[in-house]
Amino acid sequence: MILTVAISVFLVLESLNIAVLYFQPSSRLGNGVGIFNAFERSKADPELHALVRYLVNWVAGTKLIFVALLIVILITGSAATKAGAVAALILSILSFFWRLFPALVRMDREGQLTPRGYSRTLGIMITCFVCGFGAALISFLVLD
Repeated sequence: MILTVAISVFLVLESLNIAVLYFQPSSRLGNGVGIFNAFERSKADPELHALVRYLVNWVAGTKLIFVALLIVILITGSAATKAGAVAALILSILSFFWRLFPALVRMDREGQLTPRGYSRTLGIMITCFVCGFGAALISFLVLD
């Protein structure tokens, strides 16, 4: 049950992020790309902005694939499959700290993000996801 709840919470949050990326990409809420000052400036160059829009939609589409696969796992997966999915989520989410977080910290330091300090906020949020999934997985393993 704990794994189902953890996956479901992630599904809801990621689904909201997908909606933001598809329908309100310039938003500064819900992990929209409006936090990047360059997003607004890219609109001055139609070719560059077309690339940016393509990449934003590509990210949203990739997230949609993961959401769909997690829904299938929730509906048809055994407890072991759900545990494996949570472990995979932990590892894949941790990859944020390999490339994305250092880039965000640099951009934040250089004043390229609005609001300032967003890299720290997102870093804390991602850490909470990992810790939440870790706690759910450990609880499942201990209680099962």
